[in-house]
Amino acid sequence: MDYDVNAFSSDEEAGRPRIIRHRPNYFEELDQEDFFCRFRLSKNTVENILEQIEDTISHPTDWNDALTPMQQLLLTLNFYSNGSFLRTTGDFCGVSKSTSSRVVKRVSVALANLLPIYIRMPEGDEINEIRQQFYNIARFPRCIGAIDCTHIKIQSPGGANAETFRNRKNFFSFNVQTISDPNLKIRDIVARWPGSSHDAHIFRNSNICASFEQGHFGEHVLLGDSGYAIKNYLIKPLAHVTNAAEQLFNESQIRTRNVVERQYGVWKRRFPSLAMGLRVKLETVQPIIVATAVLHNIACDANENDPPVHQEQERAIRFANNVNAPNMDELLDNRLNPNNRRRYNLINNYFAQL
Repeated sequence: MDYDVNAFSSDEEAGRPRIIRHRPNYFEELDQEDFFCRFRLSKNTVENILEQIEDTISHPTDWNDALTPMQQLLLTLNFYSNGSFLRTTGDFCGVSKSTSSRVVKRVSVALANLLPIYIRMPEGDEINEIRQQFYNIARFPRCIGAIDCTHIKIQSPGGANAETFRNRKNFFSFNVQTISDPNLKIRDIVARWPGSSHDAHIFRNSNICASFEQGHFGEHVLLGDSGYAIKNYLIKPLAHVTNAAEQLFNESQIRTRNVVERQYGVWKRRFPSLAMGLRVKLETVQPIIVATAVLHNIACDANENDPPVHQEQERAIRFANNVNAPNMDELLDNRLNPNNRRRYNLINNYFAQL
């Protein structure tokens, strides 16, 4: 997992005394349906999340009418869902833009620090369960994850390195790698690379790549798209199909791998600010990305419904998800390449027999 839970601090210096504004009690005032639409999670799930971070985000005193932990959490969830305007979020919750900024960072760091609990690769008996679930999709064997990258839109960070964040679609972003399981849960996340980074480069420099290289997952494989280099443990589709077995292999690989694309859609529809654009300082972007990934998995575990999205949000999601990495050179993927042996063994010894 490429996220240091100790890399961020949420401590802030005490600010000037603030003007006290009316702060609605949304948890008590809204019914379940309205609450879910505004905050993208049910009341029960929000209470469960609060129990896990309450001690971390609590103020030591109620000086200057400090926000309660519940108010801080709801303010942050509103920010994740409303298209990421801090001023709008502050007005919604009765605080200033600067207070909104501090609260969003504090709560996002607290949520991101739950990563080791909620985002992890399968191990032990769970591997067999995940493997079977992947097989049930389109009969692809030994798969334990589907890997891909997605772009999380940000504002221009400014400075000398700003252009490294500009992607192939000409907007600023983080290029975020995840591995999805068949239930659309995020099993691994890398959220530290600027938008100009190639998917294959991100994977090659990730901890999960090192784990597969070291044989930690044995015979099991990941499925990726044509933007990755072929490996014995990372299987991509064939660029050119020459027989029925290869056609069957490609169809099975693509259908099975599709879970990661669906996962990105569900993640961004629950938290539209990931697609609409995060208008925060660069150092706050990474904890927000990881925090929303943690919340996505919590929502999956709780069988939360998919929240509604506006047409503008849906367009932004499709646009952000349509930044494809260039294909890796297929000359490197010929049959003589030792990294290609497992793919052709699968085709010749398994798919040819179906």
